[in-house]
Amino acid sequence: MTASKIQDIWNYSYKDYCKSGSFQSDIQLKASDAILRCKTADMGCNISRCDDCGYTDVHYNSCRNRNCPNCQAVKKEIWVDQRRSEVIDSPYFHVVFTLPHELNSLIYCNQKLLYGLLHRCCAETLLELSKDKKYLGATPGIIQVLHTWSQDLSYHVHMHCIISGGGLTSDNKIRRSSGKFFIPVYVLRDKFKGKYLHFLDSYYQAGMLAFSDHCKELRNSYSWKEFKDSLYQKDWCPFIKETFKGFGNAIEYLGRYTHKIAISNSRIVKVTENKTTFSARALHPGEPRRMITLDNTEFIRRFLMHVLPHGFQKIRYYGILNNRSKKKNLKMIFRLQGKQRFKRKLENRSVAEILKIVWNVDIHRCPCCNSIAMHCIGRTYAG
Repeated sequence: MTASKIQDIWNYSYKDYCKSGSFQSDIQLKASDAILRCKTADMGCNISRCDDCGYTDVHYNSCRNRNCPNCQAVKKEIWVDQRRSEVIDSPYFHVVFTLPHELNSLIYCNQKLLYGLLHRCCAETLLELSKDKKYLGATPGIIQVLHTWSQDLSYHVHMHCIISGGGLTSDNKIRRSSGKFFIPVYVLRDKFKGKYLHFLDSYYQAGMLAFSDHCKELRNSYSWKEFKDSLYQKDWCPFIKETFKGFGNAIEYLGRYTHKIAISNSRIVKVTENKTTFSARALHPGEPRRMITLDNTEFIRRFLMHVLPHGFQKIRYYGILNNRSKKKNLKMIFRLQGKQRFKRKLENRSVAEILKIVWNVDIHRCPCCNSIAMHCIGRTYAG
């Protein structure tokens, strides 16, 4: 079995990274173990044989870890299929909220708390402004996806939000926006910045924040006040990244972000025993893609920065899509709009069926004689 590119990096240099003394959390250790074992004999296998020609194939199991680049494709397709069934007749918008890099050290040592705060503040900002009759006057549907990386794998905390341009009013009617995003960017900016810094300061006053050596000076209340004041002076400008005429397009688009990890195998150009070269978007429009080369141990360090805390939900749903009332809200909207636009195609399908529907890959077709006669004759399990 040929290793994937990212697995090659771990095979070459993970032991050296561990010897360097870099701290790894339990969840980072688990992610590294999964990458090393994915699609190897350690994960167990399925053994198939062709009834016609006798050809035998051994397929090693995936690790299914959410940080492994080899294990996201099927999950993404199932997620996209589920979201299709929630389409309403409305324009959709992609909004990105980014936190200032001055917060990086504080966020990194309070990940679960401050990532959660980012989710909360993005959602509250969008929902409160949307309910205002000056803008939409209704509750929209919002899907949020947390990302923590830039193209060079540096720490860059931001939230991708898909928001519907239509929703339910307080008296259960549907209101839709025009094709343009309905909230002025400067209004979004001021409300979001005010919310995040208000709650961040309340966490500080309540003693809820931890401070690493990189931000230990913030333990001093005077330093904290200066730090907070400097953040108020910065421009926290949200970015309206894309506007969609149809939710189907928006969901396909968001599918690129939902199960994306810090880097995919396709971006890794070359791996040697000591170095990794990968591609990244150009810094300026019109320029060619960049090639970035890092020591393998530095690549591993940067990659592991983006492993989320255990149990943290990077994808969350708000407004008419919140989990408690989504079914009721969508039923009402579909009745008012006269139809449900999309039905699920992959519901209750096996992985083999999904491979056939999405990628036209038939695992029952023999690669040797081309007959549809491959059947599983045995399994082994992860040790």
